[in-house]
Amino acid sequence: MTLSFNQTPSTVMHIDLNACFASIEQQANPKLRGKPVAVAAYASPGGCILAPSYEAKACGVKVGMRVREGRALCPDLVVLTPDPPKYRFVSQQLFRLFGEYTPDCVPLSVDEAVLDLSTVKSAKLKVKSYQRSEGVGPLWEVGREIKSRIKSEIGDWLRVNVGIGPNRFLAKTAASWHKPDGLDEINHHNLRQALGEFSLTDLCGINTRYQARLNTVGIFTPVDFLEAPLPTLRQAFGGICGYYWYLRLRGWEIDAVNFPRRSFGQSYALPRPTANGWELSRLLSKLCEKMGRRLREAGYQAFGVHLACVYGHGDLWHHGEKGRLALYSTRQLFTAAQRLLNSAQHRPVRLLAVSCFALEKTGSAQLDLWSTVDKERNLAQTLDQVNNRWGEFTITPALMAGMGSTIVDRIAFGK
Repeated sequence: MTLSFNQTPSTVMHIDLNACFASIEQQANPKLRGKPVAVAAYASPGGCILAPSYEAKACGVKVGMRVREGRALCPDLVVLTPDPPKYRFVSQQLFRLFGEYTPDCVPLSVDEAVLDLSTVKSAKLKVKSYQRSEGVGPLWEVGREIKSRIKSEIGDWLRVNVGIGPNRFLAKTAASWHKPDGLDEINHHNLRQALGEFSLTDLCGINTRYQARLNTVGIFTPVDFLEAPLPTLRQAFGGICGYYWYLRLRGWEIDAVNFPRRSFGQSYALPRPTANGWELSRLLSKLCEKMGRRLREAGYQAFGVHLACVYGHGDLWHHGEKGRLALYSTRQLFTAAQRLLNSAQHRPVRLLAVSCFALEKTGSAQLDLWSTVDKERNLAQTLDQVNNRWGEFTITPALMAGMGSTIVDRIAFGK
């Protein structure tokens, strides 16, 4: 089978905020601009670096390093702990701006989005002017204007990479072509040239394991990847996955699929392993409160709860239960999770994780014997309204008293 490249005009734009957390901190504090900055989960030597600035990256500091490793490479490294409300505020401003250009804006993470402009006529694009010539078109001007408006309306220190392509994959690849502050397009005209400047692991979705698979069939570069026949890709990936890569590399869209939410979850790595049942119940209560808030805000109810415990030596215990009645309030979620905790092995726990699954959109719920479902839901919604207005955890279960600095707010990876 031979399939030609997608030669239709590019309609997909991928936008990625560079060094998101660190750039926002430098935007908020001008004294940090031009200095090596790293946002880490904890400022202690063992803390994990989440986002180094470009100045820190130039010294070799990378995501996933420990703070001690980063400071060994860059003695002047300024280490900050995360400030999630600040990052969410900037993210909301970015997506508000993106939404002015197209309603088809899909957030991929707090700092990354894909815009589909295929349904928006060029006359409706919020672009002041553009010229039609080779290599220049309305999407290029949209990209330039978005970059300019971000600097003028959100923050002059914020830089984004903009990638344009006929599908999501090539648009994302274009966005990583010339960092930082890049604007590039990859289409059927320059596809081979562009791929020639990447390595296999530079491509989104190709990790070292997949790289090894490709190497076994004689594929060592992205250009080899592009030119490989379909049977070779099927051999490397197996079945349908090889066919998907065959289409993806040729500019055909196969990734514009938004999968339904399957679960909500929270986890916490304890500073010191403990087997104290009271302490673990308090931690579980706060995890269920955070999970329940997200569940209700998204308009779901759950029918199952899963609990996992990682013990001191890395041993994992986990168990899940699914019931007949919907779980909606924090109390209901905690009661189900506590039953699972009571059945866990009585050993020092170093990581506690809880999730709810078997989700359904909130609707009419099956009544229990005592018909308390409506009261439970109304109470949960009222508590959420109070916490939304006056601040997270303004009203909490008594079990959570004094836990303000435990299980702090974090920005989740991905959506």
